[in-house]
Amino acid sequence: MTKDSLSQVLYVDVSKKDFYTRDRSDLFDQYMGGSGVAIQLLSEECTKNAEPFSPDNPIVFAVGPLTGLFPLASKVVAMFKSPLTGNLGESHAGGRSAIALRSSGLGALVIKGVSSTPIYLSIRNGEVHFNDASALWGMESIYTVGRVLRENEPGSGMRTIMRIGKAGEQCINYAGLTTETYRHFGRLGLGAIFGSKKLKALIISGQNSIPVTDKKRYRNIYDEIYTHATQSELMKKYHDLGTAVNVKSLSEIKGLPIKNLQTSTFQEAEHITGETLASQYLGRRIACAHCPVACIHIAALRVPYEREKYFYKTTMIPYDYELIYALGSMLGIGDPEGMLKLIEQVEAYGVDAMSMGVCLAYATELFQKGMISEKETLGISLQWGDWTSYIHALRNVMARNNEFYDTLAKGVQQASSVYGGKAFALSFGGNEMPGYTTGPGAYVGYLIGARHSHLDNAGYSVDQKQGTLLPQQLIETLISEEEWRQILSSLVVCFFARGIYSPEVVQKCLICAGMERDADALSFLGKTILQEKFAFKKREGFSFDTLNIPQRILDIETPQGKISREYLEECIHEAAEYYR
Repeated sequence: MTKDSLSQVLYVDVSKKDFYTRDRSDLFDQYMGGSGVAIQLLSEECTKNAEPFSPDNPIVFAVGPLTGLFPLASKVVAMFKSPLTGNLGESHAGGRSAIALRSSGLGALVIKGVSSTPIYLSIRNGEVHFNDASALWGMESIYTVGRVLRENEPGSGMRTIMRIGKAGEQCINYAGLTTETYRHFGRLGLGAIFGSKKLKALIISGQNSIPVTDKKRYRNIYDEIYTHATQSELMKKYHDLGTAVNVKSLSEIKGLPIKNLQTSTFQEAEHITGETLASQYLGRRIACAHCPVACIHIAALRVPYEREKYFYKTTMIPYDYELIYALGSMLGIGDPEGMLKLIEQVEAYGVDAMSMGVCLAYATELFQKGMISEKETLGISLQWGDWTSYIHALRNVMARNNEFYDTLAKGVQQASSVYGGKAFALSFGGNEMPGYTTGPGAYVGYLIGARHSHLDNAGYSVDQKQGTLLPQQLIETLISEEEWRQILSSLVVCFFARGIYSPEVVQKCLICAGMERDADALSFLGKTILQEKFAFKKREGFSFDTLNIPQRILDIETPQGKISREYLEECIHEAAEYYR
């Protein structure tokens, strides 16, 4: 790999079955990589007001200068126009995807157009192969698709296999893209964009190495980061219990979402905590490439065969906090095995667990309030805690079996405009809520975030550490954090390692990567990238004036007490003033 290979961008047109590579040093020199470069490429290639499922909506993948060099610099940034929100879609995933893209001699990949027939792409050291995917299209399980490709597709070196399931094929607005079986570009509908392009899978492999400018300096900095990653108490919790460690602590402070936020207490929470799952079901831990932490936790569930006495199969099922919240407490499920079986189905279909869980919770409340009946649910009696009924409902959503399920496949905001219940439809800027009801910081973060996700400005952390702030203080705190995270997501560093990658450490790493930046330059770049994201959002119709605050979040008690609509509206106003 040459020194400037990070600046190579591969453009693929699936309509014409054509591709070419361009040197985009102009972007990588200024924006480093990851989110910074991806938003520029998306703005260039996405036609203004493009329909999300049209040929004019591209998919952008990008990595950064630390990818393949340092521990926990293990993520790929994906950007696209979201079919769920009609606005900026940004999703990050780990696994081997980042190192595979970098090892193939690329810093970014842009996929354009729409194929006339199902295909999958193989990219080997920058060369693109267009393959017929007709035999893969329609396969019930995403696991089967991965196994077939893994056994039949050539390619050595570091390889990643990204693929969609039934949810993507059906263009469910919140379908995800699975990579390495247990990692996902989960949020905002990237899988649906793949499906609309008739793109079943993307395989990337490469054998290139990555140069450093000073090997001795590089070794010293690498060892420093590795030591922090393996010895810090913060990272230890991710290794021991993973993000599932949050279930118990959030339940204790009444910050765990339960039954569509109808209550703040869940007596069965102890059965689905990280501690319980680790002691009774943990089968293995998995790490992303170049990560010594191994935060991915996989449950081993022993399931009997229906017609064979004393014969069992062991199913490996991933779990983390967001899965436990969305497909556990949010649906009133306290049976760990039932929850794991529901998670398995969601994973097999390749649909975003958070959006799916919120949609099912909303549908349950509709049903219990008599706003829909078994006519709409096709005979299913939706009851809190009944995981079997949720599996049946899930299957109906995936097949879009009637008008109700078809509407639910478009997201809870769309469903509430048809079936009512907007007061308890937990959508923020068009995206279903993540799993934190810790106070105003979390909710404001969902509403104003650059990608409508808790993983940018971490408002839930502000709630827990600083309590309720004045609106102006809260906005300044959230946006300051989000500006710095634009740097981390341009490098691209896992946000779990944000405590390790301080500005000082980042500067030292960049020197080794041949890309020097001082503290002021990094600060300015973070602000610039965030502004560029909001410029795209505004271009595509986003407005602070149209943000809806669900009444349900005002009715419940949070760890910070009840929140007033006036307070949240003032926070939104402060955010609008900042960007204006």
